[in-house]
Amino acid sequence: MQIQGQTQPKPLARWLRSRWLHPLNDAVAWEQMLCAINPMWSRRDYPARVLAVIDETADTRSLWLQPVARWPGHRAGQHVVVEVEIDGRRLHRSFSLSSAPTADGRVRITLKRQPGARVSAWIQQLRAGDVLRLSAPQGDFLAPADDAPLLLIGAGSGITPLMAMVEELRAGGRHAPLVLVHICRNEEDFIFGARLRELASRWPAFDLRVHFSAVAGRPDAVALTRLLAGTGHCEARVCGPRALVAAVESLYRAAGVAGRVRSESYRGRVLPAADGAASAHAVHCTNTERVFTAGADTSLLQAAEAAGLQPAHGCRIGICMSCQCRKRSGSVLNLRTGERSSEPDELIQLCVSVAQSPLELAL
Repeated sequence: MQIQGQTQPKPLARWLRSRWLHPLNDAVAWEQMLCAINPMWSRRDYPARVLAVIDETADTRSLWLQPVARWPGHRAGQHVVVEVEIDGRRLHRSFSLSSAPTADGRVRITLKRQPGARVSAWIQQLRAGDVLRLSAPQGDFLAPADDAPLLLIGAGSGITPLMAMVEELRAGGRHAPLVLVHICRNEEDFIFGARLRELASRWPAFDLRVHFSAVAGRPDAVALTRLLAGTGHCEARVCGPRALVAAVESLYRAAGVAGRVRSESYRGRVLPAADGAASAHAVHCTNTERVFTAGADTSLLQAAEAAGLQPAHGCRIGICMSCQCRKRSGSVLNLRTGERSSEPDELIQLCVSVAQSPLELAL
């Protein structure tokens, strides 16, 4: 029976989709066959071959990667989502690109070993010749396009996107003042320390200020103000732990120039304290007919996982969009942006959203 208004496939199209032609007409089968011959022939995402592995510090390692030629290229400050398969499970994590764009398309990611971080530990074991899958570059954590004075503030591995910016600005022949404030434990923990000191020694516009917390302690508001002396609340980019990001944003708000700072935190926001049992709401998953409860102190991703569900996810800090899900009804608060979603059929991010009412999710 033909439904009115519905176009029937032509005979040739039907024949090409015939099961008798399987696997020749199966895109998934072709993808698996191509990857078995050469993983760089994959048409899914962007395969990238490891060119070199460099130890930056005792627990931090950089990988130079050569993506396939169709890689779209990136801007300094952006990140990629890396897919790996560990014990039969595909896992995704986002990593900042720590290199400026290069003429031959090579990119660098830099990973700090963290307790319990399986993906980072797995990637750190790769060697030259191995292949990773990358997403297209993502994110708008970019240096301003103008040539005004710029302040970069980073802590620990938060230096990675800032390093890319420094190299991009250096390659562009920047003459306006550029201040980089970096906070780390000690000299041995200073990622890219030698390269940054070299740049500072022969680039008059570049002012490098380093704070070793093992000696001077974690910078409080007074110490942070001292580190930023003379920057005059110019346009700023800050990347590091949430506490550092919050402290810098507070200084800029107090100066009435909150709009001049853009931040990226590699640790998620602190969830608000639960407001008693009334803050827990039922979440109905319309695809699987599962129901679980989510409180105001737990992200929807955490609550779903605690209930035995396995939603797709990546960075878990609201950047990579891997956990994006359609909310059929109800209200959620995005803890990363502070925005509330109360309209039906809106896309939300499970990892940074908390329930504000009973929900229906397309899970």
